[in-house]
Amino acid sequence: MQKEAFQDPIPDNGCFGCGPHNEHGLRIESYWDGEESVCTFLPEPFRTAGPPQFLNGGITATIVDCHCVCSVIAHAYRTERRPIGSNPHIRCVTASLDVRYLRPVPIDGPVNLRAKIIESDGRKTKVASAQTLDFIDIGKPGPAAKQWD
Repeated sequence: MQKEAFQDPIPDNGCFGCGPHNEHGLRIESYWDGEESVCTFLPEPFRTAGPPQFLNGGITATIVDCHCVCSVIAHAYRTERRPIGSNPHIRCVTASLDVRYLRPVPIDGPVNLRAKIIESDGRKTKVASAQTLDFIDIGKPGPAAKQWD
C-alpha cells in the first residue's frame, strides 16, 4: 500500500470525516490495496451512540461516506494517471448512500472498510463498499459520487 492517504493531498479538504487538518474531525485515511481501497478507523470512546460500547450510527455512516467518496476521487486521478490533488482539481460529492444497520458497531476496536469502483462514466461513479465486520449493509448498487466543478 502507498504511504500517503488519499485524503492528504486533496486540496481544501476540511471535511469532518476525512479532512486531515480538521482538528475536530474523524480524519479517516484510505489507501489502495490492489483494485480495492481500504480504511481502518479506530473509534475514540467519546464517539459513542449513547450506550458506551457502541459507535454512533452517524459516525458509522460518515466513515463509509468519506471512504467511498475519497476512493472515487483517487480513482478519477488514477484513471487520468496523475497524482491526487494535481491541477485541475477533481472534486466529488456524495450522490447517494443507503446504510442499513444490522447491529451496533462495537467502539472498542478497529472498524475496517473496503470499497471497489464498480462503474464509472466519467462524471458519476458507483462504489461497492463493505464493512468487513458485517455490522452494516450498504444498499445496492452501493454509494455513488458525482464530480463537481
